[in-house]
Amino acid sequence: MDASQIEFGIDSFGDLPRDDRGEVVSHAEAIRATVAEAVLADQIGIDVIALGEHHRPEFAISSPETVLAGIATATKRIRLASGVTVLSSDDPVRVFQRFATVDALSAGRAEVILGRGSFTESFPLFGYDLRDYEVLFEEKIDLFHRLLEETPITWEGTTRAGLHEADVYPKTESGRLRTWVGVGGSPQSVIRTARYGFELMLAIIGGSPDRFAPYVDLYRRAAEQLGTTVKPVGMHSPGFVAATDEQAREIFYPGYKEIRDRIGAQRGWPPIRPEEFEAEIEHGSLYVGSVETVAAKIAHAIRTLGAGRFDMIYSAAGTVTATARLRSVELYGTQVIPRVRELLAEQPDLAVAGR
Repeated sequence: MDASQIEFGIDSFGDLPRDDRGEVVSHAEAIRATVAEAVLADQIGIDVIALGEHHRPEFAISSPETVLAGIATATKRIRLASGVTVLSSDDPVRVFQRFATVDALSAGRAEVILGRGSFTESFPLFGYDLRDYEVLFEEKIDLFHRLLEETPITWEGTTRAGLHEADVYPKTESGRLRTWVGVGGSPQSVIRTARYGFELMLAIIGGSPDRFAPYVDLYRRAAEQLGTTVKPVGMHSPGFVAATDEQAREIFYPGYKEIRDRIGAQRGWPPIRPEEFEAEIEHGSLYVGSVETVAAKIAHAIRTLGAGRFDMIYSAAGTVTATARLRSVELYGTQVIPRVRELLAEQPDLAVAGR
């Protein structure tokens, strides 16, 4: 895969930005801000927008496909993905139907990224027992895999009622919904993704992307041994682009620390220190800085992993103003992505999706 074929996307969980007066906006306003960001991304040539599912006060999007349906009618070319759909606490039939509907509204631009999610609030909310965490995902991803054939299905499991010659509607026009699995670093999850022939999206939200290289190799080896198609790997990481490195850090850090420390307190993590933040920018997986800084770092990550897609989680600082966030998306689409392609084209032997 040459540099021109690599896809670039943006991801959001519907984090609540601040308005120009410094006030945190409502959930409704945050959803509308996400739609506006998607429309801009479509206009400036970004390939994909992926919206995550959360059920927490910090995030506005609990139903990604509903927001994607709204975006579908306001855009023309950008692909529309979840990032991720928490399949364990949802029903695979309904997930397929909802995304097939988004696919129809967008004339074939929908794709789904399945996962377990980074939080567990959806399990009690929808009546699932966390003790069934493993079996829920195993059975439901198997059923979803079968549904993608878009033919009558007979299926039995322990976590939902069985199906007998059940046909599911609507059908997609192409006959196949593009499907990924989001993986945070479990070898078993990588192998399962390869077994079903799904595309692999690596969630790299901390530490050097280099440490994920063994998972890319594992995915490709497993796909070859299992006889499924070896596909380009995707990755997503948080980032923010501004006019200068200093400005990007200044704007991004307060909101990033606020959200990181709030979630960290629930998980037993100590508050993040400025030097840790700086180290994550310099050597880890925060793509924060000027156009040139962010582009160089993305190009390095793509080369390191042989990735075929890079998605920037552009709203990870939460309380950045909506204006600054929109500007970050604009810089990413109009300047960072073209610069990454230039950097990769300078060394085409390293810019392939294969290591």
